[in-house]
Amino acid sequence: MQDAARHEPREGVYTVSNTYNRTQTLLLDAHLDRLEDSARRERISLAYDRSQLKAALRALILEADYGDVRFRISAAAAAPAEMILSIEPYQPPSPSLIANGARCQTSRAIRKNPASKSSGWMHRRRALEAAKPAGIYEVFLLDTQGNLLEGASSNVYVLLDGALHTAGSGVLAGVSRLILREVCAGIVPLRMQAANMADIDRFSEVFLTSSSRGIIPVIELDGKAIGDGTVGPITLALREAYQHWVEAHLEEL
Repeated sequence: MQDAARHEPREGVYTVSNTYNRTQTLLLDAHLDRLEDSARRERISLAYDRSQLKAALRALILEADYGDVRFRISAAAAAPAEMILSIEPYQPPSPSLIANGARCQTSRAIRKNPASKSSGWMHRRRALEAAKPAGIYEVFLLDTQGNLLEGASSNVYVLLDGALHTAGSGVLAGVSRLILREVCAGIVPLRMQAANMADIDRFSEVFLTSSSRGIIPVIELDGKAIGDGTVGPITLALREAYQHWVEAHLEEL
């Protein structure tokens, strides 16, 4: 998929997710809603039929015979009536990553239109990813006040003073956030307000989410351990609830 991304248009919009049980998807219509919203924000007039696109994606998956796949749906600004589908075998996050957590760092890189999932940002963020030191899993973007906004390809959450904090604006509306907002009920209060790096000593737990990865624990940020440096109980409880929610809401293509 990374190889395919290099050949995609410099300007356009896209969405990424994965399949389950070969031809089942999760919230695909929400992905397409966001794709269309991103196109409007980028002033791209998409022209496609959802049912035809889904049928084409299913046919591609069956023909490739990879089993579960990670797929990208994209459209170029120069050819908004042509939807581009690309797939690769899906590789879920490793058990060791979930058990031990990820090490991440921050950046003050600016995303011009954060509410849009644009191909332009996908290409620009490659510089951030290329500059990551060995062992760094994700880069989180900060605003000028040091607020944690989002990851280069994820959303970020901080457990602070007994509540879960995530930016409510100035970020991409990740589809995984829709699930997270539902499964938080009964586990932890959710605040749509970004945590600030000035309070990192008080961060109890940190994790990121994305559609194709679910919840990924973060145990270190900018070289500083989060909490006691191990995956926290709230993160694990949310991840279990997230997985149950996924299993109950799969839809056949």
